[in-house]
Amino acid sequence: MAEQTAPPVIRDDGATRAKPDAAVVRDALGVGVAVGLSGFAFGVTSAGAGLTLAQTCVLSLLVFTGASQFALVGALAAGGNPFTAAAGAFFLGTRNAFYGLRLSQLLALPKAVRPFAAHWVIDETTAVALAQPSRRAARLGFTLTGLTLYVLWNLTTFLGGLGAEAIGDTAAWGLDAAGPAVFLALLAPMLKSATERATAGIAVLLGLGLLPVLPAGVPVLAAAFAAPLVLWFRGRRMGPDTQGETARDVSARDKIAQDKTARDKTARDKDTRDEASR
Repeated sequence: MAEQTAPPVIRDDGATRAKPDAAVVRDALGVGVAVGLSGFAFGVTSAGAGLTLAQTCVLSLLVFTGASQFALVGALAAGGNPFTAAAGAFFLGTRNAFYGLRLSQLLALPKAVRPFAAHWVIDETTAVALAQPSRRAARLGFTLTGLTLYVLWNLTTFLGGLGAEAIGDTAAWGLDAAGPAVFLALLAPMLKSATERATAGIAVLLGLGLLPVLPAGVPVLAAAFAAPLVLWFRGRRMGPDTQGETARDVSARDKIAQDKTARDKTARDKDTRDEASR
Protein backbone atom coordinates (compact mmCIF):
# COMPACT_ATOMS: atom_id res chain seq x y z
CA MET A 1 0.00 0.00 0.00
CA ALA A 2 1.31 3.43 -0.90
CA GLU A 3 2.28 5.71 1.92
CA GLN A 4 -0.42 8.19 2.82
CA THR A 5 0.49 11.51 4.33
CA ALA A 6 -1.80 13.86 6.13
CA PRO A 7 -2.46 17.22 4.50
CA PRO A 8 -0.40 20.09 5.82
CA VAL A 9 -1.96 21.95 8.72
CA ILE A 10 -2.12 25.66 8.02
CA ARG A 11 -3.31 27.80 10.90
CA ASP A 12 -4.47 31.34 10.32
CA ASP A 13 -6.14 31.82 13.69
CA GLY A 14 -3.34 33.87 15.23
CA ALA A 15 -1.80 30.87 17.03
CA THR A 16 0.90 30.69 14.40
CA ARG A 17 3.61 33.30 14.82
CA ALA A 18 2.96 35.90 12.11
CA LYS A 19 5.73 36.69 9.67
CA PRO A 20 5.94 40.34 8.58
CA ASP A 21 4.90 40.98 4.99
CA ALA A 22 8.20 42.78 4.44
CA ALA A 23 10.13 39.59 5.26
CA VAL A 24 8.01 37.54 2.84
CA VAL A 25 8.49 40.17 0.12
CA ARG A 26 12.24 40.19 0.75
CA ASP A 27 12.47 36.40 0.41
CA ALA A 28 10.30 36.34 -2.71
CA LEU A 29 12.18 39.13 -4.46
CA GLY A 30 15.54 37.63 -3.52
CA VAL A 31 14.70 34.31 -5.11
CA GLY A 32 12.85 35.80 -8.07
CA VAL A 33 15.59 38.24 -9.04
CA ALA A 34 18.49 35.82 -8.49
CA VAL A 35 16.97 33.02 -10.58
CA GLY A 36 15.26 35.30 -13.08
CA LEU A 37 18.57 36.73 -14.22
CA SER A 38 19.70 33.26 -15.32
CA GLY A 39 17.31 33.67 -18.25
CA PHE A 40 20.24 35.38 -19.99
CA ALA A 41 22.04 32.04 -20.03
CA PHE A 42 18.99 30.26 -21.43
CA GLY A 43 18.57 32.82 -24.20
CA VAL A 44 22.21 32.42 -25.20
CA THR A 45 22.10 28.62 -24.98
CA SER A 46 18.90 28.38 -26.99
CA ALA A 47 20.29 30.59 -29.73
CA GLY A 48 23.45 28.49 -29.78
CA ALA A 49 21.30 25.37 -30.22
CA GLY A 50 19.85 26.82 -33.41
CA LEU A 51 16.48 28.08 -32.17
CA THR A 52 15.25 31.42 -33.43
CA LEU A 53 14.61 34.33 -31.08
CA ALA A 54 10.85 33.82 -31.43
CA GLN A 55 11.12 30.09 -30.61
CA THR A 56 13.30 30.86 -27.60
CA CYS A 57 10.86 33.42 -26.22
CA VAL A 58 7.84 31.16 -26.78
CA LEU A 59 9.58 28.39 -24.84
CA SER A 60 10.07 30.65 -21.83
CA LEU A 61 6.54 32.06 -22.03
CA LEU A 62 4.73 28.72 -22.31
CA VAL A 63 7.03 26.17 -20.66
CA PHE A 64 8.49 28.32 -17.86
CA THR A 65 10.50 25.69 -16.06
CA GLY A 66 14.21 26.34 -16.37
CA ALA A 67 15.59 22.83 -15.91
CA SER A 68 13.31 21.38 -18.60
CA GLN A 69 14.10 24.24 -20.96
CA PHE A 70 17.85 23.80 -20.53
CA ALA A 71 17.48 20.02 -21.00
CA LEU A 72 15.53 20.52 -24.22
CA VAL A 73 17.91 22.97 -25.88
CA GLY A 74 20.93 21.05 -24.58
CA ALA A 75 19.75 17.86 -26.27
CA LEU A 76 18.98 19.76 -29.47
CA ALA A 77 22.41 21.40 -29.40
CA ALA A 78 23.99 17.95 -29.16
CA GLY A 79 22.15 16.88 -32.32
CA GLY A 80 19.44 14.89 -30.58
CA ASN A 81 16.08 13.98 -32.03
CA PRO A 82 13.49 16.68 -31.21
CA PHE A 83 11.04 14.08 -29.86
CA THR A 84 13.69 12.55 -27.62
CA ALA A 85 14.71 16.00 -26.41
CA ALA A 86 11.06 16.87 -25.69
CA ALA A 87 10.55 13.59 -23.82
CA GLY A 88 13.54 14.28 -21.57
CA ALA A 89 12.28 17.78 -20.82
CA PHE A 90 8.78 16.44 -20.13
CA PHE A 91 9.93 13.82 -17.63
CA LEU A 92 12.15 16.37 -15.90
CA GLY A 93 9.16 18.67 -15.53
CA THR A 94 6.83 16.07 -14.01
CA ARG A 95 8.15 16.99 -10.56
CA ASN A 96 6.07 20.15 -10.80
CA ALA A 97 2.92 18.01 -10.74
CA PHE A 98 3.90 16.69 -7.30
CA TYR A 99 4.61 20.25 -6.15
CA GLY A 100 1.09 21.12 -7.27
CA LEU A 101 -0.46 18.42 -5.11
CA ARG A 102 1.18 19.91 -2.04
CA LEU A 103 0.53 23.53 -2.92
CA SER A 104 -3.13 22.95 -3.73
CA GLN A 105 -3.76 22.20 -0.05
CA LEU A 106 -1.35 24.79 1.25
CA LEU A 107 -2.60 27.75 -0.81
CA ALA A 108 -6.27 26.69 -1.18
CA LEU A 109 -6.76 29.06 -4.11
CA PRO A 110 -10.18 29.60 -5.74
CA LYS A 111 -10.88 27.12 -8.55
CA ALA A 112 -11.00 29.87 -11.16
CA VAL A 113 -7.44 30.93 -10.29
CA ARG A 114 -5.83 27.50 -10.09
CA PRO A 115 -5.23 26.94 -13.86
CA PHE A 116 -3.29 30.21 -14.02
CA ALA A 117 -1.40 29.59 -10.76
CA ALA A 118 -0.41 26.11 -12.01
CA HIS A 119 1.81 27.77 -14.63
CA TRP A 120 3.91 29.21 -11.81
CA VAL A 121 4.33 25.96 -9.86
CA ILE A 122 8.10 25.46 -10.07
CA ASP A 123 11.00 24.80 -7.70
CA GLU A 124 11.44 28.38 -6.55
CA THR A 125 7.79 29.31 -5.93
CA THR A 126 7.23 26.03 -4.10
CA ALA A 127 10.27 26.57 -1.87
CA VAL A 128 9.22 30.10 -0.91
CA ALA A 129 5.59 29.11 -0.27
CA LEU A 130 6.47 26.10 1.89
CA ALA A 131 8.82 28.19 4.01
CA GLN A 132 5.99 30.44 5.23
CA PRO A 133 4.23 29.92 8.59
CA SER A 134 0.69 30.81 7.45
CA ARG A 135 -1.55 30.46 4.42
CA ARG A 136 -1.65 34.22 3.88
CA ALA A 137 2.17 34.45 3.87
CA ALA A 138 2.41 31.40 1.61
CA ARG A 139 0.05 32.96 -0.91
CA LEU A 140 1.98 36.22 -0.85
CA GLY A 141 5.33 34.47 -1.24
CA PHE A 142 4.09 32.22 -4.05
CA THR A 143 2.47 35.08 -6.00
CA LEU A 144 5.33 37.55 -5.68
CA THR A 145 8.01 34.95 -6.45
CA GLY A 146 6.09 33.71 -9.47
CA LEU A 147 5.40 37.20 -10.81
CA THR A 148 8.98 38.43 -10.33
CA LEU A 149 10.52 35.31 -11.77
CA TYR A 150 8.14 35.10 -14.75
CA VAL A 151 8.70 38.71 -15.79
CA LEU A 152 12.48 38.64 -15.31
CA TRP A 153 12.97 35.18 -16.83
CA ASN A 154 11.15 36.13 -20.03
CA LEU A 155 12.81 39.55 -20.25
CA THR A 156 16.32 38.15 -19.79
CA THR A 157 15.55 35.28 -22.17
CA PHE A 158 14.72 37.84 -24.85
CA LEU A 159 17.84 39.90 -24.12
CA GLY A 160 20.06 36.82 -24.02
CA GLY A 161 18.72 35.50 -27.32
CA LEU A 162 19.00 38.95 -28.91
CA GLY A 163 22.57 39.32 -27.71
CA ALA A 164 23.51 35.85 -28.95
CA GLU A 165 22.18 36.65 -32.41
CA ALA A 166 24.29 39.81 -32.45
CA ILE A 167 27.39 37.90 -31.31
CA GLY A 168 26.99 35.18 -33.91
CA ASP A 169 28.85 31.98 -33.05
CA THR A 170 28.25 31.52 -29.31
CA ALA A 171 30.61 28.54 -29.16
CA ALA A 172 33.53 30.75 -30.22
CA TRP A 173 32.93 32.86 -27.10
CA GLY A 174 32.48 29.84 -24.85
CA LEU A 175 28.85 30.79 -24.21
CA ASP A 176 27.66 27.31 -25.19
CA ALA A 177 28.75 26.25 -21.69
CA ALA A 178 26.42 28.76 -20.02
CA GLY A 179 23.44 26.39 -19.98
CA PRO A 180 25.16 23.43 -18.30
CA ALA A 181 26.87 25.78 -15.83
CA VAL A 182 23.57 27.32 -14.71
CA PHE A 183 21.93 23.90 -14.58
CA LEU A 184 24.65 22.63 -12.24
CA ALA A 185 24.41 25.79 -10.13
CA LEU A 186 20.69 25.16 -9.65
CA LEU A 187 21.16 21.48 -8.93
CA ALA A 188 24.11 21.55 -6.52
CA PRO A 189 22.32 23.15 -3.52
CA MET A 190 19.60 20.48 -3.74
CA LEU A 191 22.03 17.60 -3.12
CA LYS A 192 21.91 17.63 0.67
CA SER A 193 21.92 13.93 1.63
CA ALA A 194 24.37 11.14 0.78
CA THR A 195 21.62 9.36 -1.16
CA GLU A 196 20.97 12.41 -3.32
CA ARG A 197 24.68 12.92 -4.00
CA ALA A 198 25.12 9.24 -4.89
CA THR A 199 22.14 9.42 -7.25
CA ALA A 200 23.56 12.50 -8.97
CA GLY A 201 27.02 10.93 -9.27
CA ILE A 202 25.71 7.71 -10.81
CA ALA A 203 23.49 9.71 -13.17
CA VAL A 204 26.55 11.62 -14.37
CA LEU A 205 28.47 8.37 -14.93
CA LEU A 206 25.55 6.83 -16.83
CA GLY A 207 25.10 9.90 -18.98
CA LEU A 208 28.77 10.28 -19.85
CA GLY A 209 29.35 6.54 -20.26
CA LEU A 210 26.44 6.08 -22.67
CA LEU A 211 27.11 9.28 -24.62
CA PRO A 212 29.44 7.62 -27.20
CA VAL A 213 27.13 4.65 -27.89
CA LEU A 214 23.60 6.10 -27.82
CA PRO A 215 21.90 8.81 -29.90
CA ALA A 216 22.02 12.33 -28.49
CA GLY A 217 19.38 12.92 -25.86
CA VAL A 218 18.96 9.24 -24.93
CA PRO A 219 21.79 9.20 -22.33
CA VAL A 220 19.89 11.90 -20.39
CA LEU A 221 16.84 9.62 -20.19
CA ALA A 222 19.00 6.62 -19.28
CA ALA A 223 20.58 8.60 -16.44
CA ALA A 224 17.18 8.63 -14.73
CA PHE A 225 17.71 4.95 -13.85
CA ALA A 226 20.23 6.10 -11.26
CA ALA A 227 17.40 6.86 -8.83
CA PRO A 228 15.83 3.36 -8.65
CA LEU A 229 19.32 1.83 -8.65
CA VAL A 230 20.38 3.82 -5.58
CA LEU A 231 17.08 3.12 -3.81
CA TRP A 232 17.42 -0.63 -4.50
CA PHE A 233 20.98 -0.67 -3.16
CA ARG A 234 19.90 1.30 -0.11
CA GLY A 235 17.13 -1.21 0.54
CA ARG A 236 19.65 -4.05 0.35
CA ARG A 237 21.87 -2.36 2.91
CA MET A 238 18.96 -1.85 5.28
CA GLY A 239 18.35 -5.60 5.33
CA PRO A 240 15.41 -7.86 4.47
CA ASP A 241 13.49 -6.99 7.62
CA THR A 242 13.05 -3.36 6.61
CA GLN A 243 12.68 -3.71 2.84
CA GLY A 244 9.33 -2.55 1.60
CA GLU A 245 8.57 -0.59 4.75
CA THR A 246 7.19 2.88 4.25
CA ALA A 247 7.69 5.75 6.64
CA ARG A 248 4.17 5.09 7.91
CA ASP A 249 5.04 1.43 8.64
CA VAL A 250 8.09 2.47 10.63
CA SER A 251 6.10 5.11 12.52
CA ALA A 252 3.39 2.59 13.39
CA ARG A 253 5.96 0.06 14.58
CA ASP A 254 7.64 2.68 16.77
CA LYS A 255 4.29 3.74 18.23
CA ILE A 256 3.44 0.15 19.14
CA ALA A 257 6.77 -0.19 20.92
CA GLN A 258 6.21 3.09 22.80
CA ASP A 259 2.69 2.01 23.85
CA LYS A 260 4.04 -1.31 25.15
CA THR A 261 6.72 0.49 27.15
CA ALA A 262 4.09 2.82 28.64
CA ARG A 263 1.84 -0.12 29.59
CA ASP A 264 4.73 -1.96 31.24
CA LYS A 265 5.63 1.15 33.24
CA THR A 266 2.00 1.59 34.34
CA ALA A 267 1.85 -2.04 35.46
CA ARG A 268 5.10 -1.70 37.46
CA ASP A 269 3.83 1.46 39.15
CA LYS A 270 0.59 -0.31 40.09
CA ASP A 271 2.49 -3.24 41.58
CA THR A 272 4.64 -0.81 43.59
CA ARG A 273 1.58 0.95 44.98
CA ASP A 274 -0.09 -2.39 45.89
CA GLU A 275 3.00 -3.55 47.78
CA ALA A 276 3.22 -0.23 49.63
CA SER A 277 -0.45 -0.44 50.68
CA ARG A 278 0.06 -3.93 52.07
